[in-house]
Amino acid sequence: MLKDFKPLKTYFIENRIALIIGLSSLLFVDTLQLFIPRIIKKAIDSLTIGQASSVLLLKYALIIVGIAITMAIFRYIWRYFVFGHSRKVEKSLRNRIYKHLQTLPLSFYWRTKTGDLMARAVNDIDAVRMAAGIGLVALTDGVVLGLATIGFMLYIDIKLTLISLVPTPFIFYFTLIITRKMGGEFRQAQQTFSELTESVREALAGIRVIKAYNRQPWGYSRVKDNGETYISNNLDLAKTLAIFFPMMTLFTNLGLAVVIWIGGRLTILGNITTGDFVAFISYLNLLTWPMMALGWVTNSIQRGSASMRRINGILDEVPEITNQTTNPFRGVIRGEICLKSLTFYYPQEKDPALKDIDIRIEAGQTIAIVGGVGSGKSTLLQIIPRLVETERGMVQIDEIPIHDIDLKNLRGSIGFVTQEAHIFSDTILNNIIFGRQGVGKDLMGNVLEISQLAVDINSFPNGINSILGEKGITLSGGQRQRLTIARALISNPPILILDDALSQVDTRTEANILNSILEMRDGKTNIIVSHRLSTIRRADIIFVLKAGKLVEVGDHAALLVVRKEYTRLYERQQLSEELGGE
Repeated sequence: MLKDFKPLKTYFIENRIALIIGLSSLLFVDTLQLFIPRIIKKAIDSLTIGQASSVLLLKYALIIVGIAITMAIFRYIWRYFVFGHSRKVEKSLRNRIYKHLQTLPLSFYWRTKTGDLMARAVNDIDAVRMAAGIGLVALTDGVVLGLATIGFMLYIDIKLTLISLVPTPFIFYFTLIITRKMGGEFRQAQQTFSELTESVREALAGIRVIKAYNRQPWGYSRVKDNGETYISNNLDLAKTLAIFFPMMTLFTNLGLAVVIWIGGRLTILGNITTGDFVAFISYLNLLTWPMMALGWVTNSIQRGSASMRRINGILDEVPEITNQTTNPFRGVIRGEICLKSLTFYYPQEKDPALKDIDIRIEAGQTIAIVGGVGSGKSTLLQIIPRLVETERGMVQIDEIPIHDIDLKNLRGSIGFVTQEAHIFSDTILNNIIFGRQGVGKDLMGNVLEISQLAVDINSFPNGINSILGEKGITLSGGQRQRLTIARALISNPPILILDDALSQVDTRTEANILNSILEMRDGKTNIIVSHRLSTIRRADIIFVLKAGKLVEVGDHAALLVVRKEYTRLYERQQLSEELGGE
């Protein structure tokens, strides 16, 4: 189990000062606890032999009060530092997971449910925090306080100590059996929690569709079924825990019964004093917590280990897309793009999504890519910024293989407006600047005019500082698309990719926005994908894809002359627009 916690080693080293203070305070508290039975022994012995006085008893009472106050102070200190350490572990581990998730390729997210990732980043990390906090405390108490208590018991009477510890081997044996069972049950509970989280996420994300189709009972039943499975698994785990702690209490009390029987006889025979007998019982009661701590350690370590194993599943994922050279290109990118015999397969697919694509785009050109649904347009666009990986040498920018360009430099030089306009739950301003610094008012105003957002923003109560709902729910589809275009234009990158980015605005608005973009970006590379062929006539070159293959290349007039795939797409689009107009 402990090897699963290896990634936490760094955080323990970073927090070593706090840990040393916290654990030292914990050990000091444990040490003080061991002296209280000794004081009680002296008080009882003085009473037994008739040497007690009010002053002496007051002295013993004040010593116990002093120890109690000191223990309270140092108990606060160890709780603050040890539990504070566990919170730091929680924070650092969550940040590490998210940072690592950002490096993983899109293929990882294709095969991994969002709800599962959420469960690992919340519920599993909480279990690890418990192991790093209360688990560490219970482990220290179980070992140090337990051994020290047994030492004091041996000092009083060796034979009585050995007899009282007879149940211990049984405790360890049953603990071993139960902990194995708990580990499997907790892993299952965490897995079902992931499924429950995913079902809730889907139900909330698709609430508009569920309401529109009046399928609320269906949505409720999916969440309810997963919730019942989760509760069932947790009840199985609760049953195991319900056996564990009563078992610990039973064996501890059996030891106490033996001590009262045999220890009482030793006291009567005068082998030990009455004070020793009471102190021995006090130590045995004190030993109950280390025994219970063994249970806490087992429980929290099992939970933490199972959760850490799930977290390691993410951390062990190797980023497929990284800088592949020790000195990648970090210079200025002009925008020349060359695709050479580009072929791409999606994972576990037999047929290529793209096959033998040869395209050359000069820096400053505006080109368009057209084709039917499933022709490979979006796949080709994702390859250019290395959102999906290809073989080395198939894609070059400025005659440099994209694998030799620094990944941050590559993506920072490309503005990519995807088909899905993703809006964050933040202000309009923050959604546009996207964390960039130093964006002036003039530039912002220009970008809002080009994307035709200026008038829309003025209709919001707080203007550009208005908070948008989750996924931009307060915006129309066209407004969301125009906002993402403004986001891409704010940095005016050397290369701009528009992947059907204006499909939800009318044809005239799309043409106006596109004309403004091309005017602003004169001399920079622009790649446009659109199903409205009437909007791409201004492209210098049009590349036509069909079933993952490049079938035609030319400008608008030349492609209409040859009357092939482009002509078919164009005439179909014209017919669609005419029918829409009627």
